[in-house]
Amino acid sequence: MVGNPCVRRLARRSRSVLVVALAVLLVQTLIVWNFSSLDSAGEGTGKRREKRDSRVGGLNKAVREQPQSVPQRKGDPLLPCVCVCVCVCVCVWGGGGGGGGGGGGGRCVGTVQAKSLDTPSHSIYHSHQPKERVRLDSNNNENSVPKDFDTIDSHSNLGARSQQQQALVGSTKRKLDKAQAQSILGKSASKDPPFYLSQKLVSAPPGLERRKEQLQCEINGKEAISALSRAKTKLCRQQIVEVYCKHKDRALMPDKVPRYCPIEGKASVNVQWEEDSSDAAPAGPVRIAFVLVIHGRALRQFQRLFKAIYHTSHYYYIHVDKRSSYLHKEVLFLASQYPNVRVTPWRMATIWGGASLLTMYLRSMEDLLHMPEWSWDFFINLSAADYPIRTSEQLVAFLSKHRNMNFIKSHGRDNARFIRKQGLDRLFYECDTHMWRLGDRTIPEGIVVDGGSDWFLLNRPFVNYVVNSQDELVSSMKLFYAYTLLPAESFFHTVLENSPHCESMVDNNLRLTNWNRKLGCKCQYKHIVDWCGCSPNDFKPSDLPRFQQVSRPTFFARKFEASVSQEIINLLDSFLFGAYAPGTPGLQAYWENIYEQETDGLASLSDATISHYHAFTRMGLSRAAGLLQGHPSDKSCRYMAMGHPVSVHLYFLSDQFQGYLIHHMATNQGSAQLESLETWVTPRDPFTLAHTPHQTNRLQHLQVGTDWDPKERLFRNWGGLLGPEDEPVAMQRWSRSQSNLTATIVWIDPTNVIAATYDILVDAAAEFTHYRPPLSPPLRPGVWTLKVLHHWSPLGQTSFIVAPLEFHQQQPIQQEETQRLHGGPSRNSYMEQSFHGLNPVLRLPVSLGTVEEAEANASLTGAPLRRWVDQLLESRWSAADVCSIGPSTCPIMRRCHLTAWSSVSPDPKSELIPPRKDGRIR
Repeated sequence: MVGNPCVRRLARRSRSVLVVALAVLLVQTLIVWNFSSLDSAGEGTGKRREKRDSRVGGLNKAVREQPQSVPQRKGDPLLPCVCVCVCVCVCVWGGGGGGGGGGGGGRCVGTVQAKSLDTPSHSIYHSHQPKERVRLDSNNNENSVPKDFDTIDSHSNLGARSQQQQALVGSTKRKLDKAQAQSILGKSASKDPPFYLSQKLVSAPPGLERRKEQLQCEINGKEAISALSRAKTKLCRQQIVEVYCKHKDRALMPDKVPRYCPIEGKASVNVQWEEDSSDAAPAGPVRIAFVLVIHGRALRQFQRLFKAIYHTSHYYYIHVDKRSSYLHKEVLFLASQYPNVRVTPWRMATIWGGASLLTMYLRSMEDLLHMPEWSWDFFINLSAADYPIRTSEQLVAFLSKHRNMNFIKSHGRDNARFIRKQGLDRLFYECDTHMWRLGDRTIPEGIVVDGGSDWFLLNRPFVNYVVNSQDELVSSMKLFYAYTLLPAESFFHTVLENSPHCESMVDNNLRLTNWNRKLGCKCQYKHIVDWCGCSPNDFKPSDLPRFQQVSRPTFFARKFEASVSQEIINLLDSFLFGAYAPGTPGLQAYWENIYEQETDGLASLSDATISHYHAFTRMGLSRAAGLLQGHPSDKSCRYMAMGHPVSVHLYFLSDQFQGYLIHHMATNQGSAQLESLETWVTPRDPFTLAHTPHQTNRLQHLQVGTDWDPKERLFRNWGGLLGPEDEPVAMQRWSRSQSNLTATIVWIDPTNVIAATYDILVDAAAEFTHYRPPLSPPLRPGVWTLKVLHHWSPLGQTSFIVAPLEFHQQQPIQQEETQRLHGGPSRNSYMEQSFHGLNPVLRLPVSLGTVEEAEANASLTGAPLRRWVDQLLESRWSAADVCSIGPSTCPIMRRCHLTAWSSVSPDPKSELIPPRKDGRIR
């Protein structure tokens, strides 16, 4: 359309300069408006974003309706048009030669870019293995080998966000990228467009003084702009602006720092293990302050660690993550039993890679130095995932010989490569429980930067120097590392190597870490940090020889996780302290709490999880009613469920998941008394191999669930509890072969609708494959089927339950919600593509009766809904047993403490006792 306003407005070359100036002003206005809409929302940011995106969507539509090209006037060179902030097309024409101003023409290519926003980010067939969702509460800091965050696909199919969130964030990110188009500004492509902000300082970050005047700054870094667009709270966004502007003014941290080490180069003392004299009692044994940094819910594993390292001569200072309320309650009780154990009166939510971890360590050190009654010589940090591989007596004897040393592990790589891989040359800031990358920075001159593991053993003089010294090195390094990724992995190394204590450095932290880079480096923390790092794997029984073959002095190993392998902990424990007596109960069992009403509250559970727990409770009451078969009139073992579950535990036996233990209250119908019961529900595995063996069938197992852990290659949602709004992942386990294999995965809903199908290329050496298809919610409740085919011949299949929701927002669900959540996706389509043509190929008839039954079930509420839920779950789960935690009027109800499976069963390996005469409890 030649009469387009854009063409008429730019017809004369003499007016092009004015157009470019207007375009620059428009870009700046749009960006500031974009940020203002984020900033003004306060706590209601989400709703504002939805409105803003709806406006952008309408503008996208308007852009798409514009013609895709306009005629080009002969002789006029064409410069590319750029789509700015999705909705603005700027076309620039240049005249040929040096002639005067005739009308110009050109094409606007921005419309094509705008259309790309509506292109689906997922295709049907995939031959790769996308990354899986990560554990949101992880704060396990490790000596990492980060990769550049920019190289990681933020729209990974197995990312931590939902599909709607992915679309929202992706749209925002693309809009910012377009806003940075430099061709419309006539600047170098290496520079970013200006981003003008005027923000009043509210809360000064470390190193910044509170100022009342306004701070005006040009934000022109793409990392800072990205952080501002993703930060959730107004306070965090203001702090990001403050840090960025202060850094831009070169006022955030020093450019040069003095080095106080009296020698040139890196000093490292070589300390060897003297096996023969290690057990000899030293004349003046050192006393150790153990700082135990714990989080999560693995209480019994932590108690085993505590038993293994406890001695009345040492001190134990415990920090429990602010988000781990259940663990904090239990640790407070533990500390009350021992005079040399204390819990920090303050708590922090430390995140992987965050500056908060270094802050926590420095504050713990300061606390320890202000405890005059605790006369300690060494500081050692441990987590609940650590376990000793030598006794405390051996550790004390070793440290007593080297009491002037500091044991800290360096990276062992080229220093420039370490700085780049570790991100030390990047500016980071932590707020909103996220570590934001804000741009580049330079390393201060005058010092040698070092780093490695954030697990160390430091002597008291150096700890005192780090905490209390006011010299320029320590004060400058505290400022520098307040804006550093993974600061605990480098701060102590750098200070030690450049300080007067440098000659006390031993390049060994006395630990053995189970690194498997292939499995542990999967960017599993990118939801909390703008970077990629690594985490060690859990030890297994096959790793036991590694503990016995270490040549350097080693006293601890990590990581251990009893829910993955308790057997390796049992083997180490027996090696160090001797085996438990034959017949000791609970040696092969492991229990881990995953919910407690008192500390977690019902709001911590999803509606699907609550619905499952209530159904499991009813299974237990049905089993109790069956204890008196043949006596229908006897109501002494008949119960009515009361309230929500009190607590829930995972139960493992011989490293195999055995089900859930639901502690709940129920009224005895015979006595009308309220009783405390615990029900054990156990799952059945529905996986089957093809009846006709296939010559190339490498399939060993098939499973569907959520919370896939690609490092340990298991589902953290142990029981695979799924609801209509969940995003399931299919995992396949394979045997190795000499050749590759292409497998077809088919998802079938309860009405025989083929929800998704895709191909997976299984490498010859592959053992696991997994993928989460982008299914449109809600999933139809019922029994789903997953088939694995090779050239359309079956290899195996499994089924899984998508349970209806008995509760919505913690309240009994109402009919309008059941029809929305239980009726399946819109137009019965789980993906944009339709696969109904495959029904005849797979011999999957669509039954009208099945469809009508599903539609009728979608409107059920109350008792009919509960019966439907129970019927579905009983096809996969069964109540293995039920017991009474307190008094019961049911004459044949077993007491829980007398069973081998209950969460209150005897567990001597984890139970804490008073110290013996030798000062130990293990």
